[in-house]
Amino acid sequence: MTKPSRIGFVSTRLSGTDGVSLETRKWVNVLTRMGHDCFFFAGESDWAEEISYIVPEAHFKHPDIQAINAKVYNIHRRDPEASLRIKKLHDLLKGHLYRFLRRFEPQILIVENALSLPMNIPLGTAMIELFAEEELTVVAHHHDFAWERERYAVSAVEDSLRLAFPPTLRNIRHVVINSHAQRQLALNAGVSSTLIPNVMDFDTSPEAPDAYCDDLRKELGIQPDEHLLLQPTRIVPRKRIEQSIELVRRLDRNCALLITHGPGDEGLDYEAYLRELAQRLNVKVLFAADRFAPQRGLTPQGKKIYALADAYHHADLVTYPSQIEGFGNAFLESIYYRKPIMMSAYVIFKTDIEPKGFKIVHFGEFIDTQCVRKVQEMLDQPEASREIVEINYELGRQHYSYRILEDRLRVLLSETSS
Repeated sequence: MTKPSRIGFVSTRLSGTDGVSLETRKWVNVLTRMGHDCFFFAGESDWAEEISYIVPEAHFKHPDIQAINAKVYNIHRRDPEASLRIKKLHDLLKGHLYRFLRRFEPQILIVENALSLPMNIPLGTAMIELFAEEELTVVAHHHDFAWERERYAVSAVEDSLRLAFPPTLRNIRHVVINSHAQRQLALNAGVSSTLIPNVMDFDTSPEAPDAYCDDLRKELGIQPDEHLLLQPTRIVPRKRIEQSIELVRRLDRNCALLITHGPGDEGLDYEAYLRELAQRLNVKVLFAADRFAPQRGLTPQGKKIYALADAYHHADLVTYPSQIEGFGNAFLESIYYRKPIMMSAYVIFKTDIEPKGFKIVHFGEFIDTQCVRKVQEMLDQPEASREIVEINYELGRQHYSYRILEDRLRVLLSETSS
């Protein structure tokens, strides 16, 4: 597709520092650079009001959606009341989707994970009904699937899951972010897909830290003689942040572990566990989600909000011990900001990333003594890591740059218009 198009993005949330919102922003940056106009439908949006259509019920955190989820997951028989709630919100969201189409007249819709994870069932089923009626050109961009999450293993909404998560309509093109998901989508849903990995703008080096973030360590209570270890992920169990806490305990160095994100949509129990664990192990952990956002700003109390980039600039090392990842934004960000990283060898890392030659300290099921020793060496001899992070940056530029994304989007949009 060579001529500019109007492209609508649909998701439950397009706001904050979660992986889906961040990756959507990268797609929009590249599509805008290609000359396309982008518009947004979501329950929450960071995009400008004049190009956004906000429907609170589209958000997975809306009380009505949470009430539905409480009645349909971890249970086998659906309460008739849950069916009525789903139908009511289905109709409401479908009406808003039609109004979104009339207002912005998109020629292509890109659905960001809202047809992958069933966090908002009425939104998914409303989209499928709309797509069947209108035969729109649709790209379903899948970051995670229901079969990858234990919380969706038992449900009373198998009918909805088979209909919309993921759907199989002929006018929907599927995009996945790793080869394992590509195989599983074919096995579970019988549909082919295009593989487009997550990216960073490696052709443009990150801006140097400026005066705004000079006080980041002081503001967060990090002492001048402390090593700053950065955990740039949400606080959810699959991130295995307890492994990062254990690492800090075993390093025998003066360290602080900074967690930049909150718990997201999976409750507060895991965060409470981590706080207690850190206290018992006497490890300094900073839960600082309220001080970080995609853009700088101020809290309601007038304190500085820093960008995630500011945290990377000040970090001595990134910890990333996830058990499961769709791709690994924190991995790419660490490479982009030229930071050493200690991470787990999760499946997608082993199948899609490691073969490209990245030089990474990683572990398997647990952090062993050799891993601890290598991290100690990186903290004690930072100059020795400089050559490694430059090699990794160049590999990132070759395989995960905006240039790669633009090439693949150009092909994808050309195919959808043919």
